[in-house]
Amino acid sequence: MSALQENPFTGPIAAEYDVLRLMCPNAATLAKKIGDRVAEWRSDAGPIDGFEIGCGTGISTLAALSARGDLKLTAIDSAGEMLDQARTNLADYALAGRLKFIEADALTALRALPDAGKDVVISNYAIHNFPDDYRKAVVWEIFRVLKPGGIFVNGDRYAMDDPAAHLADTQAVVRGWFKIFTKMNRLDLLEDWILHLLSDESPQHIMYFEPALEQLRAAGFAPVTVEFRDGVDTLVTAVKPGG
Repeated sequence: MSALQENPFTGPIAAEYDVLRLMCPNAATLAKKIGDRVAEWRSDAGPIDGFEIGCGTGISTLAALSARGDLKLTAIDSAGEMLDQARTNLADYALAGRLKFIEADALTALRALPDAGKDVVISNYAIHNFPDDYRKAVVWEIFRVLKPGGIFVNGDRYAMDDPAAHLADTQAVVRGWFKIFTKMNRLDLLEDWILHLLSDESPQHIMYFEPALEQLRAAGFAPVTVEFRDGVDTLVTAVKPGG
């Protein structure tokens, strides 16, 4: 499979991504929790070097940088429209030398990094978008680039392993979206988000909860800890042993 993946975050979804705060309030919740987790990690260790997969418009990027003053972060995204917004939103951090942006897909960017060079890798609602074989390769690369004792903190959409429960949750989410977008008179934008959701739910993309945790363990992470779960919205921390 090619390292380059079709990016769904273009056009109207990218231009009006701020609507996510209405569609998925847990996105902001998980961003804050990612920042809190990074702030707690080896708080007396001195400057730390971080890497973010799929920074989007910079929601979790800001949470991590503002929570940890000694963090330097490289943030990547393959959607130029999203990255442009992040550059604007976080210009002060970039000017201060604490933040660097790279437009690239996750696997290409990770493979360009040396072994055991990063203290933390973070991501928020990005990795579930990857096809499963690509996701597996990304997980193994994250493990490789982390220093021993380093952590991977992922806030994401982890599907319920019970198909009936997951379907009921997805139906409730879509009903909520109809109310939000009807009130906004933006059924055109609703259409784009539903098409994106159908991609997320397709057999080659859907990221089931227990298999995803096992994928982390198989790469070598231990322990793998679920720190928050509300429906499908989940925060997972995985530690590279050693250090």
